Amino acid sequence: MNFSAGGQVNRRDLLHLVPALGIGIAGLTVSGCSRNPVASSEIGFAPGDGSFTLVPLDKRAKAPTLTGTDLDGKPLSSSSHSGKVIVLNVWGSWCGPCRKEAPELAKASKQTAKDAQFLGINTRDASAQAAQAFSREFGISYPNFFDPDGELLLSFPELPPKAIPSTLVIDRQGRVAARVLGETTASTLVGIINDIAAGK
Repeated sequence: MNFSAGGQVNRRDLLHLVPALGIGIAGLTVSGCSRNPVASSEIGFAPGDGSFTLVPLDKRAKAPTLTGTDLDGKPLSSSSHSGKVIVLNVWGSWCGPCRKEAPELAKASKQTAKDAQFLGINTRDASAQAAQAFSREFGISYPNFFDPDGELLLSFPELPPKAIPSTLVIDRQGRVAARVLGETTASTLVGIINDIAAGK
């Protein structure tokens, strides 16, 4: 192994070390919301690029029922909204793109209230107070799970929300129908929800 002046490892040699240490190249990238010190230490988190995935009707897997507590410590379950399109948004108050996206989510939730129920999953926040302040600031009125350890995120092995923020859309039959990795907009969400509510 070659060292440069000052005792630093050359980039080429460092890349050779990565496979030996079992570390993916993506794990060395620090960008987007991965700058959060807690999130960046957890495997499975990556900055999203806004990519959209629609799952064909015959390939959709049953979504798990999420149960936990909301930001006020009260019981919350996704089963209370069966029969509607459910929009799950994963976010953290520490996440810059989440702050930019939040007003869009609030707008989309109001525009699609007849067909869809939005539920947030707040993750990697050290306290519920930070999440509550975020919700107040951006007018988020729909319920949010408080999931500081990211346990709820592990419930989606088929279509895991790897990026923060990310959004999963569950159809009326309770199946995972779509995913957006990264920041999204109200117009995009409304279009997705309307299509899925119509059985697409």
